[in-house]
Amino acid sequence: MYRKEQYVFRKNQVYQAIIRNYTEADFQGLIGIQKRAFPPPFPSELWWNKDQLENHIKHFPLGALCVEIDGRIAGSMTGLIVDFDSSDPDHTWKEITDGGYIRTHDELGNTLYVVDLCIDPEFRGFKLGKELMNAMYEIVVHLHLERLLGGGRIPTYHKFSRTYSIEEYVHKLTAGQFKDPVISFLLQCGRTPVKAVKGYLEDKESSDYGLLMEWANPFRQKT
Repeated sequence: MYRKEQYVFRKNQVYQAIIRNYTEADFQGLIGIQKRAFPPPFPSELWWNKDQLENHIKHFPLGALCVEIDGRIAGSMTGLIVDFDSSDPDHTWKEITDGGYIRTHDELGNTLYVVDLCIDPEFRGFKLGKELMNAMYEIVVHLHLERLLGGGRIPTYHKFSRTYSIEEYVHKLTAGQFKDPVISFLLQCGRTPVKAVKGYLEDKESSDYGLLMEWANPFRQKT
């Protein structure tokens, strides 16, 4: 199981943080964070539910992470292992994560796949998303996996979709010519683009695209 204690900073103040695996005792708090992070008109059926969270700790408890600040749960990140074929990368979030229930988890897979990352709005500014991402990288190394992979929304793309193809827009993001709150954050976390997938999720802001981005295990020898 995973547990790490460290310090985090916000506005020159220092706080103690604990990153650990979440358990059934945390479910109510995790669902509350989802509600605060994604308030209406975000569909309530897309918030985590108890059955999904139970599946997370049943199928892959190591990949079910949360972060505490001063004893309060401030965010969570969930992953599963899949066998990713880089020659056939196209998929949807729903297909690969089983709609968030992760019954697609494959202990013999080669890739740690990001299901969700959510930070309580009250705790933004601590860079907790980056700390949770770093914890997932450590799990990749610990399990000798090839990569961390996940699809990121591109919420600014709808503003430019008539001007640039998705490939052109991603290039401009990686060149620093534009910024996107999701993709720029993932780039800052060390993730690199693999492919933009049409139909990855239903999201008008992203024009239904998801950008697959990976962090390759630097200790893993390529064969």
